[in-house]
Amino acid sequence: MYSFTFRCLLSQADHDIEALVERLGEAGCDDALVGTGLPGRVALSFVREADSAKAAMVSALADARRAMPSATLIEAVPDLVGLSDIADAVGMSRQNMRKLMIGYPESFPAPVHEGSTTLWHLLDVLVWLDQRDYSIDPILLDVAATAMQVNLGRCQSGGACHGAGVAGAGGVGATRRTPPACSRRPCFKCGVAHPGSARISLLSRT
Repeated sequence: MYSFTFRCLLSQADHDIEALVERLGEAGCDDALVGTGLPGRVALSFVREADSAKAAMVSALADARRAMPSATLIEAVPDLVGLSDIADAVGMSRQNMRKLMIGYPESFPAPVHEGSTTLWHLLDVLVWLDQRDYSIDPILLDVAATAMQVNLGRCQSGGACHGAGVAGAGGVGATRRTPPACSRRPCFKCGVAHPGSARISLLSRT
């Protein structure tokens, strides 16, 4: 079972929440908890059975698109996380996670955002921990990797993600390089610093 969340921005057409929840269930999102705490936003927290995290997110994105085709994906979770989130994910105290960050300044993954809240890609820290013989759930690694790809694909698409998805969900993904404007510094569209190496685009064009 794979657990992940899609946070979306709703269009005016989807502001009838009761009708939206009903459409989501009919479209196959009956394995998701629907959160509607903020006006104009919805969070779909899935627990989905599949052969891989990619397969789970492919099908979940496709189901969600059928129910709310004009919505925009804001973020796939878990990906951008603070120290407390990382500690919770791996069953460690925040204090111990902070000790690791401070104790290995040269090798601990660099954050993608610094400010009042410092954020890392969860995958980067999980891989770092795994290389140091910490016990990391392979399912969590798979989910974090796929969520990161979804978010990078969303940014590369220019922020438009009502059509975003993993390759295979209604379109063919293409390998492309991160645009120069996003390389090694925060992207002005999403505020995330992206490496300049090749990434798999997760945009499904229809």
